[in-house]
Order: sequence, then structure tokens, then C-alpha cells
Amino acid sequence: MIDLNKAKSAFKHYISQFDRTDDKINRKIIHTYKVVECAKYIAENLKLSQEDIELAQLVGLLHDIGRFEQAKRFDDFRDTYTIDHAELGVQILFEENLIRNFIQEAQYDEIIKKSISNHNKLKIESGLNTKELLHSQIIRDADKLDNFRIKEEDKLEEILYLWDIEQIENSAITEKVYQDFMKSQSIINTDRVTPMDFWISYMAFLFDLNFDISIKYILERDYIHTNMDKIKCKNKETEEKMKMVTKHALEYARNRIDSAN
Repeated sequence: MIDLNKAKSAFKHYISQFDRTDDKINRKIIHTYKVVECAKYIAENLKLSQEDIELAQLVGLLHDIGRFEQAKRFDDFRDTYTIDHAELGVQILFEENLIRNFIQEAQYDEIIKKSISNHNKLKIESGLNTKELLHSQIIRDADKLDNFRIKEEDKLEEILYLWDIEQIENSAITEKVYQDFMKSQSIINTDRVTPMDFWISYMAFLFDLNFDISIKYILERDYIHTNMDKIKCKNKETEEKMKMVTKHALEYARNRIDSAN
């Protein structure tokens, strides 16, 4: 049996050891709770069983648990330069047996483990069973949906913290990143060079959404426009490319919804 109230109490207790005055920590806490909401939204709209709706929320609650230890150890959320936060989360939960603080029964362990492990990868690993794949898809979508909210609400200098505003606004988009986006492809992390490459890669999360209801969520909140328009491009070539990127993203999303109806 999944007791979400107990799980949320255990989560609150776990994060109490970390410094909530640290903005990085506080934002991840907010993100976690928002992802729980998004996971519930997706699962309910897919008309899943109550058990799966609750399990989706539990996975959402635990998906980024590795982020807090990552911040504590490295003061940095870049997995490439520190540690894979999903794998760290799996280690904390299952190798250190913290999972039993959140749920007593072990019957969901493999689903939770696989879902967390796959939530931040470029693609979901092959060989998953039906339940493992379903919940991996839900958490990946829920995580991305809240990422669009974050890009809308947070300050640019906090999101693209390696650069100042002037560098961001004058940035170019590298040709490979632009072409991959226009082909409706996810952007590989190692292909990102400029601030705008990073921004485009966040917008390309759209192409990796598994469920039409997730696309609808994005369109209803107008996240494509609000995210794309957030940077006031001073580079004329970039400005023109961003218009094309926005147009393509909107057409992709609307075509997905039209095809589903």
C-alpha cells in the first residue's frame, strides 16, 4: 500500500538536513512538489488505476532526491562535471535502504528504481517491462513539464548562470543545435556551446514528451511563447532563428494534438 502522506513526511524529514536558505536547495524542493502535481495530472488524464496514480506521485516525490546530496557535495547541479543525480538517488534510496522510509512494501521497488534511473537520460533504456516503461515515461514528462514552468518563472541569470545577461542576449545558436531542433530532435548535451544552445536544448524537451496530454499541458499554459520570448535577442541572426524555432515548436505541438483527436 502506498501512503503518500507518510512518504511526504519522510521526504520533509530527509530534506531537513539540507540548508533551505540555499536557493539551489529551495528551488529543488519546490520543483519536487510541482513534479508530484504534474505526475498526478498525467496519470489521472491517462485514466490509470488509483494505485498507478499514487505510484506516479511517489516516483515524482523521489525522482530528484539525489539532487540534495549533489548540491551538498559539489555545490553544482551539472551532472557532467559532478555526478549523475539520478544514479545517486538510486544509490541513496536502495543501497542505503532509505526507500523503506517512504514505503514499507518492496513490491514497487524495481519500478521506482528504473523510473528514477531513466528520468534524466537522453532516452529510456530498453528491456523495461510494461509498468517500468509506463512510470519512466510519466516521470520524464512530469519533470519536463515543470522545467517549462521553471524557465518561465526563474531569472535568466539563475538558469544560464555561466553567463551574464549581455552574453546571453548577444549569443548565437550553433548550426547543429539549430538543425537538430528543426528536425524535432532532442539536443545532445555535448553539442551545446553557447547560452542560446542551452536555451534551445531546454525547449527541445517538447520533442521528447511521451503523452499527448503533456503536449496539451504545454499549449494551455502558452509555455512555448513565454519560454521562447524570454530572451531579448540582440543578435539579428539569432533573433530570426528563434522565430523559426518558435514557429516549428508550435506547429509540432499543435500537430500532435490534432493527430490525437
